[in-house]
Amino acid sequence: MFFAVDIGNTQTVMGLYDHNQLLNHWRVATVATDTADELAIKIRSLLSIEKRDPSLIKHMAIASVVPPLTDQWQQLAQHLTIQDPLILSSKTPTGLAIKYSDPSEIGADRLADAVAAIHLYGAPVIVVDFGTATNIEVVDKDGAFVGGIIAPGLVTSAEALFKAAARLAKTAVEVPPTVIGTSTRAAVQSGLTYGEIDRIDGLIRRIFMELGYPATVVATGGLSSRVVGLSETIDVVNDDITLEGLRIIYQRLHTQQ
Repeated sequence: MFFAVDIGNTQTVMGLYDHNQLLNHWRVATVATDTADELAIKIRSLLSIEKRDPSLIKHMAIASVVPPLTDQWQQLAQHLTIQDPLILSSKTPTGLAIKYSDPSEIGADRLADAVAAIHLYGAPVIVVDFGTATNIEVVDKDGAFVGGIIAPGLVTSAEALFKAAARLAKTAVEVPPTVIGTSTRAAVQSGLTYGEIDRIDGLIRRIFMELGYPATVVATGGLSSRVVGLSETIDVVNDDITLEGLRIIYQRLHTQQ
């Protein structure tokens, strides 16, 4: 079996595959100080709940934006007797054409998103990844990664607002029934959720203008479900797209060997 791991700043998403079939999907909080032993306890517990035998995991691919955890996950792979886990980076031969001034700056999750999006939806395609940051990845009609946009994420924006405005009580990030808030709580929720999705829609339209043509827009990430239904530009939601990208890249590399 194959284990895919997407280590983000806030959440870590994991998927267990049997060939191309996703058997299980987990989303847990990222703890930057976790050791390999602590990760092993968590992973074995998750697998045990689903009655999965850890010894059957023979392959692993990791996308990480948290360098200290990358090393710990590599040690965990050794615990699971996985000899050569793939640590995705800009140096990995993914088969993705890149038109970017410095490819080394591209996060592994962004590469995985782009590869999976092309494979699943064709080109041109745009991925909107709702996480700690809201990332927008742009693939042109020739199938090349041409760049994107990185902005504060929904919860990141909310936390910054509550920290800076002393009189605003912390409020759950939810979509209110109306844009015009009839209470302070509703007004804050409106600004956060409708503001986020209108920002996304506006940026997507600007991207279309710069490209000179529209593209399929795919939403992903743990926060996408909160606002994606409000969008006028997002076509499809795929919360597993980063894991799929890891699987596709891993299979491509091992097919070439």
